[in-house]
Amino acid sequence: MNALVISTSSFDIDNNPPLQQLLQKGMHIITNPHRRKLTEDEIIELLSGGAIGLIAGIEPLTGRVLESARNLKVISRCGTGLDSVDLTAAKHHGVTVLNTPEAPAQAVAELTMGYILTLLRQISPIDQAVRQGEWPRTQGRLLTAQTVGIIGMGYIGRRVARLCQAFEATVIAHDPYASQVPDGVTLMPLEQLLTTADIITLHLPYAPDTHHLLDAKAFAAMKPEAIVINAARGGLVDEDALLAALQTGKVSAAALDVFEQEPYHGPLIECGNIILTSHIGSLARESRQRMEIEAAENLLQGLIKTGLIK
Repeated sequence: MNALVISTSSFDIDNNPPLQQLLQKGMHIITNPHRRKLTEDEIIELLSGGAIGLIAGIEPLTGRVLESARNLKVISRCGTGLDSVDLTAAKHHGVTVLNTPEAPAQAVAELTMGYILTLLRQISPIDQAVRQGEWPRTQGRLLTAQTVGIIGMGYIGRRVARLCQAFEATVIAHDPYASQVPDGVTLMPLEQLLTTADIITLHLPYAPDTHHLLDAKAFAAMKPEAIVINAARGGLVDEDALLAALQTGKVSAAALDVFEQEPYHGPLIECGNIILTSHIGSLARESRQRMEIEAAENLLQGLIKTGLIK
């Protein structure tokens, strides 16, 4: 069956030239009927019709999934991270895995800046107070006076660095694999960054060795009134330890766009000094359109290289 699966919760098929080319070549597109992140069983069911290509979201593409999808030849991730894909199993089954690392970078970087400015100036609690008839004269903090610590200096981390520098903030970074950093950014060990930065923002992939990178020990090492941001991947932050740090005031504020379990329904919802968003990092119209077109183009070229289409 010449079927393609699109497992993302939403996707603009009509305004995507590479997908239209695939349709003209006789391909049939199967979309995500649940409009949310799929479970392992659900993606197995969606691929069960013999799909040869997949435009993937963040559902778990495990060895079990790849074992069941015997006709699958190309996975094109609509996004940056590949931590949801068992790359060893993909290689074993002869499945090509591609992604779109640059497309969402600006959107995530700008969202990160929104978090930073909102938390420094306490915009959200002031907004809520005004709506309740109060008129608070809350004193915030300037970004220009802060040291921003960026963990992970890939496409997104480098953009965040440049945006923070535009506000004249001091920028430090940790990334043992960094091949280049913007001028003026100081690379340092993680332990030094944790004790130096006023704002710590994560922009690295999830992997077993980065699980709970920010844990109770890391929060204890941070400066008083530190701000923590994670718009990268759930699992990088120990959410229970973060809750404790927020409750004790060790961390003054935080923002999370990603969680270990999504949708998130945990105790951080009751915490007043944290911003919680629903994994919207790449969901800027212009960025999303570019990401979807690149993902479809990757899929098209991947299928051409396999010889399955011409």
